[in-house]
Amino acid sequence: MSQKNETTVFILALLITLGLIGGGFWWFAMSSGAKLKNLLNQEASDRISFGEKILALGEVLPLEQEGVKAIADRHYKKAITRLEAALKLKRNDPYVLIFLNNARIGTGKSYTIAASLPISNDPNTSLEILRGIAQAQNEINQSGGIQGIPLKVGIANDEDNPEIAKEIAQILVDNQEVLGVVGPGASDATLAAGTVYTNGQLVAISPISTSVKISNFSRYIFRTVPSDFTAARALADYMVKKLQKKNIAVFFNSQSNYSQSLKSEFVASVSLEGGQLSSEFDLSKSDFSAAKSVEQATKQGAEVLMLAPNTETLDKALQVVEINQKRLALLGGDDVYTPKTLEVGREQSVGMVLAVPWHIEGNKSSGFPYKSRQLWGADVNWRTAMAYDATRVLLTAIEKNPSRSGVQQVIASPNFSITGASGTVRFLPSGDRNSQVQLVQIIRRNSSRSGTGYDFVPVSQ
Repeated sequence: MSQKNETTVFILALLITLGLIGGGFWWFAMSSGAKLKNLLNQEASDRISFGEKILALGEVLPLEQEGVKAIADRHYKKAITRLEAALKLKRNDPYVLIFLNNARIGTGKSYTIAASLPISNDPNTSLEILRGIAQAQNEINQSGGIQGIPLKVGIANDEDNPEIAKEIAQILVDNQEVLGVVGPGASDATLAAGTVYTNGQLVAISPISTSVKISNFSRYIFRTVPSDFTAARALADYMVKKLQKKNIAVFFNSQSNYSQSLKSEFVASVSLEGGQLSSEFDLSKSDFSAAKSVEQATKQGAEVLMLAPNTETLDKALQVVEINQKRLALLGGDDVYTPKTLEVGREQSVGMVLAVPWHIEGNKSSGFPYKSRQLWGADVNWRTAMAYDATRVLLTAIEKNPSRSGVQQVIASPNFSITGASGTVRFLPSGDRNSQVQLVQIIRRNSSRSGTGYDFVPVSQ
């Protein structure tokens, strides 16, 4: 063979080898990508339970563990026995009640909805929301179901993380049995997952997302909680007309859609009332100092401190309450409405006024407070009421048209309305709930519901 031919053969062999190697790398990359995607989907699937796995953190009763294992093994009679016994010991546990109702259905026909919640990073909020869902499920199943068909509920842990919420949304969209979703919780998670729910034509109703960015976001995204626009207007009106003060300093988290939304709407509302913003402070900054911030706000003429933290920055907001020592008036958003505020703020929080969607003492004619006390053995808060309403909305829509498109059409109808825990539930074309907020104030109370000596009580409006 000539040298020229040898060279040609060598070059061809080299090209073939490189092609095989490149193809191998391409196959490996594609294979790895597919495996990674499957792994992510598997991880997301592990975050969803219809009773076959425990998602909640903290102490779990052996009876509950046995019941969950029995559901996983499809031993439904055993599961029912164990979970009924567990419920007697943990009367206020919505996980047990939901899993029990699911076990009673077993492999029988059912309608299915799911809840997307921040279980691992905000367990208390998740419990509050789940109590509303569990109560609505229990009531409909105890009364014979939706035209004879019981309701099954799945629970998902999205951690209020937008990316995780999107993965869970895709799994729920792919599960054609799911006819609606209660959640997500945080506005950022709702906005992220909302695109997936919209593409999958699956209705999601958030019980606690208040950002104004959710208004008109999608025809498949609704909420039973009033938007930040409504809360901001109520707080600004109270500040100017009741407190007769106009200069404000605002504390917020620039990394939270909810916090940014409430802050912006409040500042705009105050401006319309003739007030002004003297200073603003970002709770998310690593060098944030409550002491320096309150001192600066005072020097710049602030008369009112408006607290608009999200869950992650609540502790810093409560530092502001402590440093303030009741010198300047305090206002707050609904994320401040938590037992922690009463426990930590105590005397320094007395007089603070918050805007919340609902208060158990705000509507004396509603039967929901009595029914919820009978079921859970204690009072519930606005998150439970809003979740109950969201679930009741889905139940009504499923009863009228048990399909994904049917559920959306029923809820979006201008004639749609139901009577929920917090009165009439109807929606604006934007997907927002058409309702007002309730202002509440922190007071000192010897026989407090919270057990702290302090309570939130309605402000007469």
